[in-house]
Amino acid sequence: MGVSGPIRVVVAKPGLDGHDRGAKVIARALRDAGMEVIYTGLHQTPEQIVHTAIQEDADAIGLSILSGAHMTLFAKVIELLRERDAEDIKVFGGGIIPDGDIAPLKELGVAAIFTPGAPTGDVVAWVNANLREPAGA
Repeated sequence: MGVSGPIRVVVAKPGLDGHDRGAKVIARALRDAGMEVIYTGLHQTPEQIVHTAIQEDADAIGLSILSGAHMTLFAKVIELLRERDAEDIKVFGGGIIPDGDIAPLKELGVAAIFTPGAPTGDVVAWVNANLREPAGA
C-alpha cells in the first residue's frame, strides 16, 4: 500500500554531527517534488526522530549521517520504530557510509542508502517509487 496524498518525510540529523548542508539539499529537493518535509534540525536523538515521525504521521524518515555512527544510529531508529509499532515508516538515508556497511544496514531494515554525489533526482525518484501508491490501485 502506498501513499495517495502528499508523501510526508521527516529529514533528520542524528547524533553530534553538525554538518547539515546535504540534509537541507535533500529536504528542499523532496519539498520541490511536492512532498511534505519536516526537517528536525541538528543533534537529534533517535528517540526524538521517531517521536517526530509518529507525531507528524510521516511515511518515511530520511537520516543524514556523516559522523561514522551510522550503524548505531540507523539500528536505534529501526529498533524504536519496531517498539512503537511504526514499522510502516520507511527509513532511508545517506552520508559518509562505506560501501561495506550498506548491505548490513539494509539487513537491519534500512530501505535505501545514498552516498555522497547521489543526484537529488535519484532520491526523489526512489521516494516516489517506494512510497507512492501505484496508478490504478
